[in-house]
Amino acid sequence: MTKQKVGLVLFWIAAIWTFLWGVLGSVFVGSAFRNLTMDEVNQTMWAFMGSWHLLWAFGVPLGALVAGIGILLYSSAKGSTVWKYGIGIALAVSIGMASGFLGHIPALFGIGGTLILLFFMGILWLWAKERMALKDSSTTAVDLKLVGYVFMLIAAWFICGIAGQPFMKALEG
Repeated sequence: MTKQKVGLVLFWIAAIWTFLWGVLGSVFVGSAFRNLTMDEVNQTMWAFMGSWHLLWAFGVPLGALVAGIGILLYSSAKGSTVWKYGIGIALAVSIGMASGFLGHIPALFGIGGTLILLFFMGILWLWAKERMALKDSSTTAVDLKLVGYVFMLIAAWFICGIAGQPFMKALEG
């Protein structure tokens, strides 16, 4: 099987995996956590830190990692690019997983947020250069890509604020 075919297979398996855990898994997990006490949740298949809960919690990040690697292989990216992406995202997922066990580390969130902003600005710069080189018929896809990047940054910003509220004295009670 060629590198492109392997990449396409990886992408579709990961896309389906990510969708199932991200959407369907969240419906069931969300329902359990919304309607049951923690003791009751721990009596279900979604027991906190149980195997099904962990599959759900890390299903989307790991699926996104594999989908990204798959699409890089499919698009004939250099091997070094695939490795850099894979190692970088695996490191980010590992830090995210570790922060769940280590607790709230403000410096980690500050560094991560700064990196997200720097990457976002770099993406905007590269996006503009790509957009200027395109013909009219191919600009729609690039414009939608920009919308996706902006929505992701906005979502990250507000999620960070919501996740940080329990650690802010001024917002207590």
